[in-house]
Amino acid sequence: MEQKEWIGLTSDEVGKRQEKFGFNELSEQKKVPFYYKIVHILMEPMFLLLLVAALIYFFLGEPQDGAIMLVFVVVIIAIEIYQEWKTDQTLRALKDLSAPKIKVERDQKVYNILSRELVPGDIVFIEEGVKIPADGSVVQANDLRVDESSLTGEAQAVWKHTASNETTTDYWRTDFVYTGTLVTTGSATILVEKTGAETEYGKIGKHLVEAKPERSPLEKQINHLVKICAGVAIVLLVLVAGITFFNTAGLALHDRIVESILSGITLAMAMIPEEFPVVLTVFLSMGAWRLAKKQSLIRKLPAIETMGALSVLAVDKTGTITENNMTVSTLWTNHSTERLAEIMGLASETDPYDPMEMAMLAYNETLGLTKARLFDGELLTEYSFTDELKMMGHVWKKSEEVVVAAKGSPESILAISLGSEDEKAAIRQKIEEFARQGLRVIAVGEQRVTQETIPETITDCTLTFLGLVGLVDPPRAGVKKEIARCQKAGIKVVMITGDNGVTAQAIAKQVGINGATHYLTGQEIDRMTQEELEEKVRDSTVFSRVTPEHKMKIIQAFKANGEVVAMTGDGVNDAPALKYADVGIAMGQRGSEVSREAADLILLDDNFSTILNTIKDGRRIYDNLVKAVGYILVIHIPIALAALFGPLMGLTQAALFLLPIHVVLLELVIDPTCSVVLERQVAEADIMTRPPRDPNEKLLSKRLVVKSVLQGLMIFIASFGVFYFTLSQDQSNDELARTMGLVVLIVANLFLVQVNSSKTRLAIQTFMSLIHDKVIWSILGGTIVVLFALIYSPFNQFFDLAALSITQLTVCIVVGLISVCWYDIVKIVRRNK
Repeated sequence: MEQKEWIGLTSDEVGKRQEKFGFNELSEQKKVPFYYKIVHILMEPMFLLLLVAALIYFFLGEPQDGAIMLVFVVVIIAIEIYQEWKTDQTLRALKDLSAPKIKVERDQKVYNILSRELVPGDIVFIEEGVKIPADGSVVQANDLRVDESSLTGEAQAVWKHTASNETTTDYWRTDFVYTGTLVTTGSATILVEKTGAETEYGKIGKHLVEAKPERSPLEKQINHLVKICAGVAIVLLVLVAGITFFNTAGLALHDRIVESILSGITLAMAMIPEEFPVVLTVFLSMGAWRLAKKQSLIRKLPAIETMGALSVLAVDKTGTITENNMTVSTLWTNHSTERLAEIMGLASETDPYDPMEMAMLAYNETLGLTKARLFDGELLTEYSFTDELKMMGHVWKKSEEVVVAAKGSPESILAISLGSEDEKAAIRQKIEEFARQGLRVIAVGEQRVTQETIPETITDCTLTFLGLVGLVDPPRAGVKKEIARCQKAGIKVVMITGDNGVTAQAIAKQVGINGATHYLTGQEIDRMTQEELEEKVRDSTVFSRVTPEHKMKIIQAFKANGEVVAMTGDGVNDAPALKYADVGIAMGQRGSEVSREAADLILLDDNFSTILNTIKDGRRIYDNLVKAVGYILVIHIPIALAALFGPLMGLTQAALFLLPIHVVLLELVIDPTCSVVLERQVAEADIMTRPPRDPNEKLLSKRLVVKSVLQGLMIFIASFGVFYFTLSQDQSNDELARTMGLVVLIVANLFLVQVNSSKTRLAIQTFMSLIHDKVIWSILGGTIVVLFALIYSPFNQFFDLAALSITQLTVCIVVGLISVCWYDIVKIVRRNK
């Protein structure tokens, strides 16, 4: 059938069929009801404590305090839901970016549309690496072979041909393609007949339940930390409640019980760092969104954190290191150059999708060997390319002559060619010479036969060796500089390619890959045990003539050595290795659908520099996440100690530094500060000159815990000290004492986020680096406005606070500044050392 006989649908036809058949998808994901999210948030320990505290205030006959607590509950729930909504929006947008697309003809033009928009009657174009999006008839095929194992369970790929009048009793047709199956070879034009739930895949999908995603190690670590803190909080709640009960012996039993419970709740609320899960979600989702804007699409959020620990980057040569823009550089032959060029063209596809074949046919055009002239005969048989054989061929009948035209790797073509050992040795010498120049070398051979004696397989042929084709695919501009940056960051760059070893080595040296003095071949890997390979990869950076199985073994060997490995790929043969790697990186523009589906990360621009930017951002996000966790720990220490020391020192409930309402107020300051301000911090100066972090290191390292405890103690001494000193001056003026202590605490919080934003830069430097950031200003400015409203507006009476004089306010600001900024002196001392 001729392509021109098949015309795509018009926009009007598409609209009508969309209404009739719906979208090409199995089922809509059930949305979580709004009320379910509220209930889920309310069941967290922090909110249960808030509700209990509010109910106690109402029970005490103080509805004003109880109402304020409930208002805070509503505000915090609103913040949580808003953050969840923003995260959902971000993840949905990222999902839309990564949604599978397909080429389709509509309105007599070819478009790239989302697969879900297909309707019966559409004309779609598929090629190697594409996952078929709908059931349909094959109307034009070019070496089309499809892996249908996902449906049939048969591992052997099926050759497909155009629809014919022949009848068959087989359920699975060879002139038909099915949703969810994979194109392993060739290309084709398909007429869509069934979509969505009506497809064979859809019939199965109706009864499938989507598996729940597992939590990442980082999520598990944070949840474990929250549970430990919650457990400690419950123990301390009981302890403080008991101490308060004995310290208030002079009160009525009812009042003693209520004050004891409120004291215990205050401490428990101060102890539970419920911000941790929120911060993790915000950091990863916002990090993914930022990376998407830089052409790096994260499909699995934990990959962001893993990129920060990357120690080995395994890259493909073609398209990643090189431009994937093949041109024929030179021909070498002992025969006629024109005959070599003609057989080279006849061994190629008539409508090629392979860059090398396109380059060969383009070269033939310059010699006057147009497609019309080349392919004016009858194609009798074809021998398809396979990873095992590494060669292919076509049998053409031209005039009265029948010729086998074959091309492939020089080793494979030489193995089935005529010629003495001396002649073959001379050819091998020429192959090596081409390879040392960094050329991709293809051998060409022919055999004249009759229609009756056509060999059954290409390995049955006995070829006349015609010559070599040297193709050049130059390195990408700037890739040498990017690889140098990568290696400076302590990341080992290795090249894994199916190309000739000498060629791969030459390209590796051109782009500056360390250790490219030798290469390891697929054949050598076959002779090694896994233990031997693990030892060998320690010193190897170039792997040549590898199959998909070899790639998996190489990745496994690196991982067995304790390396964190990222693997780039674009083809079907890369998919298994992408799955085995810690981070699979697929090419978005030229990558196959199956490679993109197997990957954790997709490069939308196929650019090596984007990988480096992603590594840098991965390190920055993890750094800032650690800073945020440290910040939360620091700010909870003075709150918890203040809630603990008040009852221990015999202070009454009314005279305590922090009541439950004040702890909630501080929570409103902490959440946006740590999840927004710290997430936006720029990368450290040494982020791409230090070695990768240990993937097994704990989020809360000993050093971070010691630093956080010291900072927390200093803030506690400053805030509680000011509170207690003021209270000791006038026992009846607990509102003034509480206000001064709270101002010190909030001011310290504002400076703390700047001090802890960098390990090396001073607070003023980190502030100046984001001085034009409107979001930062809105968060910090909003906190300052709230602080002044609490002190100087009528609201202060609702919170048992009092207005401060200018002198008192200045003292609080200075004390808050000193309680935090002493750590900048530590930075200066370290920097001078």
